[in-house]
Amino acid sequence: MIRQGKSKTPRRPPPKKASSEKDPVGVYCRVRPLGGEDEQCCIEVVSSSTIQLHAPEGFKTNRNGEYKETQYSFQKVFGVLVSQIELFESVAKPLVDDLIHGRNGLLFTYGVTGSGKTFTMTGSPGLGGLLPRSLDMLFNSIGPYQAKRFVFKSDDKNGIEVQNEVDALLERQRRENVCVPKVASSRPKFDPEIADMIRSAEACKTDNVDEDSSYTVFVSYIEIYNNYIYDLLEENQEDAIRPKWNAGGTPVRQNTEFIPPQSKILREDQNHNMYVAGCMEVEVKSAEEAFQVFWKGQKKRKVANTRLNRESSRSHSVFIIKLAQAPLDADGDTILQNQVTVSQLCLVDLAGSERTGRTGAEGTRIREAGNINQSLLNLRTCIEILRENQLYGTNRMVPYRDSKVTHLFKNYFDGEGKVKMIVCVNPKADDYEETLLVMRFAEMTQEVEVARPVDRAICGFTPGRRQRNQAFKEELSRKLQERGGPIDTDISPVLNLPMHSLPPIPSSEVTDAHDDITLPRLIEALQNRHRIRQTMLEDYNKTATTMASLLQQLDSNINSKENLIHEQNSKLLEKDKVIQSNTAEIERLEKKAKMLEHKIDILQKTTKIYEDDKRSLQQELETRAQRLQRELSEKRRMEQRMHGAVTDTQHKWEKECERRVNAMQQEMQNKLWVKDEKLKQLKAIVTEGKTPGRPEPPPRQTQPKPPPKEERVPLPTKRSVSPSPTTSTPVRPLHRRSRSAGGEKWVDHKPSSSVDLGTVLQPIVPNAIKVSTPNEKVLSKCDRYVLTHQEVASDGEIQTQLIKGDVMKTRGGGQAVQFTDIETLKQQLTKIEGRKRKSSEGDSGDQKGGASTNVETRCAVGMEMRAGATMGPGLEHNCITKRRKP
Repeated sequence: MIRQGKSKTPRRPPPKKASSEKDPVGVYCRVRPLGGEDEQCCIEVVSSSTIQLHAPEGFKTNRNGEYKETQYSFQKVFGVLVSQIELFESVAKPLVDDLIHGRNGLLFTYGVTGSGKTFTMTGSPGLGGLLPRSLDMLFNSIGPYQAKRFVFKSDDKNGIEVQNEVDALLERQRRENVCVPKVASSRPKFDPEIADMIRSAEACKTDNVDEDSSYTVFVSYIEIYNNYIYDLLEENQEDAIRPKWNAGGTPVRQNTEFIPPQSKILREDQNHNMYVAGCMEVEVKSAEEAFQVFWKGQKKRKVANTRLNRESSRSHSVFIIKLAQAPLDADGDTILQNQVTVSQLCLVDLAGSERTGRTGAEGTRIREAGNINQSLLNLRTCIEILRENQLYGTNRMVPYRDSKVTHLFKNYFDGEGKVKMIVCVNPKADDYEETLLVMRFAEMTQEVEVARPVDRAICGFTPGRRQRNQAFKEELSRKLQERGGPIDTDISPVLNLPMHSLPPIPSSEVTDAHDDITLPRLIEALQNRHRIRQTMLEDYNKTATTMASLLQQLDSNINSKENLIHEQNSKLLEKDKVIQSNTAEIERLEKKAKMLEHKIDILQKTTKIYEDDKRSLQQELETRAQRLQRELSEKRRMEQRMHGAVTDTQHKWEKECERRVNAMQQEMQNKLWVKDEKLKQLKAIVTEGKTPGRPEPPPRQTQPKPPPKEERVPLPTKRSVSPSPTTSTPVRPLHRRSRSAGGEKWVDHKPSSSVDLGTVLQPIVPNAIKVSTPNEKVLSKCDRYVLTHQEVASDGEIQTQLIKGDVMKTRGGGQAVQFTDIETLKQQLTKIEGRKRKSSEGDSGDQKGGASTNVETRCAVGMEMRAGATMGPGLEHNCITKRRKP
């Protein structure tokens, strides 16, 4: 016996072309009837696509205390009178049709606890929900075209492989020999709780089913409990929590500690689709068998009694219907092994969001409720980020991995199939706040668009192959039946022997004693019959010998075939042992892999915590470094400000002391000058002769001459009362040395538009390079910079500003100027009323006519520091006092 190799599901190309067309997520709303007539209703169905929420009495929705009514629109709204069949035809029937035509689909129910999600998905006897009706429609459509068991086989990697008829037959015999318990039998006994879920009158099926393909249905059932995935179809699910014992018979842990349930893990297949690794997939051949498998897992699902719901789902359940189909060959008899198409429909019953204060949960129930609410919150977050990316063109990462629910169905939101959601609501007033949040989430979900899946390639064979092959087989069996059935061509020539007949015996009546004819004729006939008899015996002996040799040959052939079969069986047993050992090794490695993945998850979570701590510490360190930098800069600015204030105060007191000294010197000189003048006048009076006959005139004061140039005394910087000039002993003027007179080199930038004021005093910048336009070459040779700027002051006089700064080198190799000081130069004109008197007759000619003298003091006030200047040397200036006649 020669066993053919197995063929696996063909790999799709990794760069899958996404469809440019997109469809929005279909969101439907179903309103549950009120539990009692006296309960207050807060939901009103306005139209077939709109509902309106009314705030219950005593509930204020805004600051003014007014009731606020809000309306929400859906693709379709199902009121309290809508039946299960109407809901199925509008929502789930198109998804089943897409499943048969090779497209994926996702349908999940969402709502508050106690809003009718499980009833919508499962139903009750006589009122079947979406799940049993989907199974019924699927098998009504593909029932005549299903392949035999084990022709399609799962490869445990989310793929399907096709076996030939011999391998499938051996697989069926092996399952029967090892007494594997079958899910269905020839006379299935269904649970009375699920009997007659669908009436025969409500059965439906899809059209346009490809009759030239062969189909097989696999189902699996999982639940997501506390963000862990469990297989509800495993046989040992009840013993998931058990104490761990070592080989010595003693418990490894204490009696009060137990091993946590072993959950399944999510993996990515070669087509980048997510699947539950190690999940049991059951091949089913009828809707009743599939629903029996579902009900078997439903009994193991986590439910609990809460204050709001007697049988509240404590986990998210996912029922996966996987359909494998492959076209037949050109003869319509054999399944093509390299053109397998796999599509699946996921029916999800999400656990309801709830508030622990209303449900009265305690202990484990609080933890369950927290995990349920967290997973639903992650679903809302993913939907919200998808909506923002599509509406605003952002590229934020969608956190699918934060929850097992979103991570499992990641491919559907990326364009692997249609997505539909049924929002179940309870109209009672107690659920108003939770219902409001559900409505907002549903409204946001409708704005998310999912790429339309690409249709599968069409097989190039002529349609109608299955019907022609069936008609040919029926005609062949009919003809063989008319001919008496098939005859072995090797034995037929032997059995077709010539038939010999003995001649009849002639009459033996003797009429006469001399009759010589009758007796010889009788003897001749008897001899002829004897000869024919001998011939017949020889022929039959030859035939018997040939038949015996043929039988011996057939026996030898049968023995050789039996020996060959025995050898093949022994080889199969050896292969089975190898397979069992490999299976045990695979299970051991899978357990080890699960343990390592669990450790990896723990390490990843720990790493994430450490990374978050590291990130927070880095942020805190950066914040403190910035704060320290700001404090240092503030400290430097404060030091500069204090240094400037000290310098200003020092300059101020130096000027004040200088002013006071100059004032005292000026006052003393004026006193000496007055005394000298009086003495001179007295001397003139004594020496002059008296005129006779006239009274003696009073003494006359003469105008003194100004002191010589070298005896001029500088005036103080600040304006004060100017005394009369004197001719006393000259005082040496004090000059304040400029701070820029050191070894530093200056750039004296004086624009060509500057106006020459013609004053005697000019700013002197020693060791300077004078330019009208500065350049980098000049700046590189100097350390300091001064700019002469002129503008018109408020009194109409031209005011000159000297803007000083430091020349600094930049990182790029250039030069930059940092301004540090501004000095202002002003020109002021001060008029002082002097003494007036008539000159005597004996005075000189320049004193005749009663000429009077005005004394003006003209002072060029230089280097007046403005408030806020902190540093920088001053420039050298002089002050001059000048006398002139009016």
